[in-house]
Amino acid sequence: MSAEILSNLKKALRDYDQEGCIVWAQKAVAEGVDPLKATEALMEVMQEVGDGFTRGDFFLPDLIAAGSTMTAATSILNAEIKKRGLQRRSMGTVVIGTVFGDIHSIGKDMVGTLLAAAGFTVHDLGIDVKAEQFITAVRQHQPDILAMSALLTTTAKEQKVVIEALKKEGLREKVKVMIGGGAIDQTFANSIGADGYAPTAPEGIVLAKSLSGK
Repeated sequence: MSAEILSNLKKALRDYDQEGCIVWAQKAVAEGVDPLKATEALMEVMQEVGDGFTRGDFFLPDLIAAGSTMTAATSILNAEIKKRGLQRRSMGTVVIGTVFGDIHSIGKDMVGTLLAAAGFTVHDLGIDVKAEQFITAVRQHQPDILAMSALLTTTAKEQKVVIEALKKEGLREKVKVMIGGGAIDQTFANSIGADGYAPTAPEGIVLAKSLSGK
C-alpha cells in the first residue's frame, strides 16, 4: 500500500495535479506512510523537473506548476513530520528574499522551491525585504546561505546595502551570500562582494550546494 501511495504521489506531481497531490499526501498521512519517505519521493520528481529545465526539456511554466503542486503537498507532510517529532536531513539552511523596492517573486520562488527539493531548509522572507529584515533573519535562523533576488536595475543596489549591513553587524563572515535576478550578472556580484551568482534557478541550486560544501 505504501509503495502505491508513493507512486501515485509522484505521478500527481509529474502531472502538475495539485488536487491529486494533496489527496495522496493526505492518504499517506492517514495510512501511516513515513512522511519523510513521502517528502523524498516528491523531492525526486522536483529534481527531475529541475534537471529537465537545465537541459531545455522543461520551461519556466513547468517549474512554476511543479513548485506550487509540491508546496501544496509538502505543507501536509511537513505538519505530519513535526507532529511525529521527526527531522529531515538538511543540506543546510537558506534565508531567501527579494530585496527592498522589488516585488518580483517568480525567480525567487523557483529557487526556494528547488532548494527545498534538494534538501535545504528554506526560510522565505518574501518580496520587498528591507536590509534590517534580512539581518534579523540571519540572526534568528543562522543560515549557511543568504540568497537575494532583484529583477530591476534600480533595486539591484539593495543587495550591496544588505551585504554592507552584514559587515556592520559582524555577520558577514558567518554566512555565504548568493544573488540572482534579471538585473544581476557576475561582474555586479563581484563588485558588491557576493560569494556567488547564478543566472537560472537550477544553477542556483548547484551554487548553493557548492557554497554549503555539499
